[in-house]
Amino acid sequence: MVAFRRRMWICGHHSWDRKWMWVLFLWLGFVEFSLADMYSSMSNIQQALETEKVLIEHLGTYLEEETFRLNDLRRFYEKVKTIHDKARAPVSDPVVAYTLLKRLQSEWMNMVHSLEDGDNIKVLKDGYEKMESYLPILEDVEGAAKALMRLQDVYSLNVKDLAKGVFQSGPDSHYNLQYRPDQVCAMSADDCFHIGKVAYEMDDYYHSIPWLEEAVSMFRGSYGSWFTEDEGSLEDALDYLAFSYYKVGNVSQALDLSRECLLYDPDNQRLANNVAKYEKILDENPARGHMEEPWLHRPNVTHLRTRDLYEGLCQTRGSQLHRSVVASGEKQAEAEYRISKSAWLKDTVDPIIRNIDVRIAAATGLNVQPPYAEYFQIVNYGIGGHYEPHFDHATSLKSPLYRTKTGNRMATFMIYLSPVDVGGSTAFIYANFSTPVEKNAAIFWWNLHRNGEGNEDTLHAGCPVLVGNKWVANKWIHEYGQEFNRPCSLNPDD
Repeated sequence: MVAFRRRMWICGHHSWDRKWMWVLFLWLGFVEFSLADMYSSMSNIQQALETEKVLIEHLGTYLEEETFRLNDLRRFYEKVKTIHDKARAPVSDPVVAYTLLKRLQSEWMNMVHSLEDGDNIKVLKDGYEKMESYLPILEDVEGAAKALMRLQDVYSLNVKDLAKGVFQSGPDSHYNLQYRPDQVCAMSADDCFHIGKVAYEMDDYYHSIPWLEEAVSMFRGSYGSWFTEDEGSLEDALDYLAFSYYKVGNVSQALDLSRECLLYDPDNQRLANNVAKYEKILDENPARGHMEEPWLHRPNVTHLRTRDLYEGLCQTRGSQLHRSVVASGEKQAEAEYRISKSAWLKDTVDPIIRNIDVRIAAATGLNVQPPYAEYFQIVNYGIGGHYEPHFDHATSLKSPLYRTKTGNRMATFMIYLSPVDVGGSTAFIYANFSTPVEKNAAIFWWNLHRNGEGNEDTLHAGCPVLVGNKWVANKWIHEYGQEFNRPCSLNPDD
């Protein structure tokens, strides 16, 4: 009745203001809509048309966002599928290996969990969650990043080229290495950012700066095109890079980078405080703004006193597995200076093993049967896999090697089981030579002098594998059981 009376009142007046007509029109539409009688008035139908326009805008926005989301998924799918279509078997490229681990540890997770709920999406998420226990963890990706830094150091690799998937010595290197894989795997800005961040968190600015510089350069080139799978951004890379420069004493560069970062993130109070801090330092000591770029020093490696010799030799070409361990006091422990996995093969596993034992015995004249020799140790090296300078024989009476009660490791017989494209040679530090990896080749050496003393010339290292998949087999032969095959001598020179 109210609505009816209102309509009659309006019809009885012919000189209303157009503004009030529009207000009343909207009011009328609301009242009629509330009575669920929209069809009875063209004015209400007109309002319905306006309502649909709003819905069209919402649907258009949704379709735009959904199209972007689906295009983003398609882009990620095509990126990963292309990598797999071109992949070599087995994986031999360290850049391929690093980006694979990072992709599985974070990028897939970021993509899957960015999706909206729905029946189809639920199938994808359920499938992903079933595979989670098989995926690498953050420690794996960080280890791969450290391995790339190791390769960068040992082979004097240029970071810009390495980010492009090409292995080339830097301009200051005496080692002329140029290697381009058949299928080049370039890194993303986020890949470089993650490596720089790993170095930064170890206070290793020698490595963080070039990797973050590369990340910043790549992020700048694609600014505005952020990918769902990425964890870093231009702002993040600038922030980390600025503080890295500050830590090595280049306050002027830290200030410039922080100011740039503040342009992208103007509400970041911490950045603003850093800018003020750097400005104050330079105001109080203007000379620091004109300093030459500080010399970046590689981090000290306490267990590696022969690094220069070791790396120089490396640069010449002359689920039964578990992480390899090394003797650590009276215990066995994992170590960052040995990156590989190993397994032990008994001679009862296969007749081939026994045949190899027979041939080693014939070649060396030694008793290679347990307990006078150890079972074969099979080793597979990982990304940048290496074993820094060490002795095979025990240098302490507390060594676990003596638990067998068969004496020290008298000799080593090592077999290369696979070829390696670049790197991976065995470097004998004090003897000053290295042996390249040749499939089915073997190296034999005496670890002890005839008087039982250790031979320091046997200090050796497994150089990092740059490109390839390195497998070796080690046979360690002990003192006891060899009394008549290699008699002792009191002469210290024997």
